[in-house]
Amino acid sequence: MPQTVISQTPVSRAILAGSGFRRLLAVRLTSQIADGWFQAGLAGSILFNPNQQIGPVAIATGFAVLLLPYSLMGPYVGVLLDRWDRRASLSVANLARAFMVLPAAALLWFNVTDLRFAVAALIVIAINRFFLAGLSAALPRVVDDEKLVPANALAATLGTIAYSTGLFSAATVIALNVVGAGSHGYGGIAVTASLGYLVSGVLCRTLFKTGSLGPLAHERHAGRVTTALYEVARGMIEGARHLARRRVAARAMALQALYRCLYGMLTLATLLLYSRYFGEGHARAAQSLEDLGMVVIAGAGGAALAAVVTPFAVRHLGINRWLVSLVSGVGLVIVIFGLPFNKFMLLVAAFLVNVASQSMKIIVDATIQHEVDDIYRGRVFSVNDTAFNLFFVGGLFTAALTLPPNGRSVAGLISVAIGFILLAAWYGIGLRRNGRNHVTVPDRQPSDVAPAQLPRG
Repeated sequence: MPQTVISQTPVSRAILAGSGFRRLLAVRLTSQIADGWFQAGLAGSILFNPNQQIGPVAIATGFAVLLLPYSLMGPYVGVLLDRWDRRASLSVANLARAFMVLPAAALLWFNVTDLRFAVAALIVIAINRFFLAGLSAALPRVVDDEKLVPANALAATLGTIAYSTGLFSAATVIALNVVGAGSHGYGGIAVTASLGYLVSGVLCRTLFKTGSLGPLAHERHAGRVTTALYEVARGMIEGARHLARRRVAARAMALQALYRCLYGMLTLATLLLYSRYFGEGHARAAQSLEDLGMVVIAGAGGAALAAVVTPFAVRHLGINRWLVSLVSGVGLVIVIFGLPFNKFMLLVAAFLVNVASQSMKIIVDATIQHEVDDIYRGRVFSVNDTAFNLFFVGGLFTAALTLPPNGRSVAGLISVAIGFILLAAWYGIGLRRNGRNHVTVPDRQPSDVAPAQLPRG
């Protein structure tokens, strides 16, 4: 397991000492706090508003509308980022979001969640993909090559904490009735996101000079955009073909994709439990939103802990034994902490499940970096990102069609737990048949390898 994937304390201090990294981090954190505020207003109005009470299938459809375009457009974002000044791209992206949040918030204020609201919300969230990709592309301009991977992990971890803080603080404000109850409160919270995006956009424009975040003039692609888009599509196909010849990486990606399907089922069950089973009426709904914010905080804590325990566990157990332990362990966690359907025990479950989820992502990213030829890595990561979200949405729809409206289903939870255990067994048996029980990953990664990322807010 590459030690550089983990942000260890001395390395973190060295990275934070760089003024360019601190400035880029300020741009990121202000934006991701705003993400938490906006999505709190979104979740509150749609999931926790007694006047809405949309069904499980509608919730899954909402996720699909927001996630799938976000994922499918990802590989094509680089075409624009390689042509435009990234300082301008990042600034304009967040200034545009600051403007686009306003009509979405106004629709929330008037309790309008039809197609107009879906389009406005989709634009705000889709721009986030462009923004995050721009941050990743700009990172090598403010951090030395040998520190790229830990710098990316540190930035993403702090970004997740910022997002969780924004979500939790917004949920607390709603629960305390500071901005009013019902649709007015959710719309008011969403408006605050506009301020965060505005600050982030202005910071990027004032803290960096034109061209300082790349690409340099001689590096910019100057060909036709349509040709570049065609090359991206062809490259994705070539990447998938190359992946078929790299069975270790393909199997790890398959494990993560199937895991995400089961994780999607757990996600919808959690949303339904907090919005339907635990919450009823405006007061209870506001409290349930705050409780869900605690679930997000617990999940972020689990992801942070994964960065600490993963190298230790891999050193002592090996990568594949640790992966099998993680997946089977999630099955046990669901039975022990999920079946009582208790809010406190669900917090523990969220923490432990996200330790496993993040640890798996670190390992799978490192495996792709090690097993896949350098020329194909970017394309294979794009395939992985698409599968990551596609299977998650598939899990949401599976849960929507099988769970009761309030999410409380003993049989459903046991079925998901068995699914995790069977998935672990499939992976372990497959490794023995292929004779690859011990996959090794070098301690150092080439500087041009796509860095392993922690979860986005």
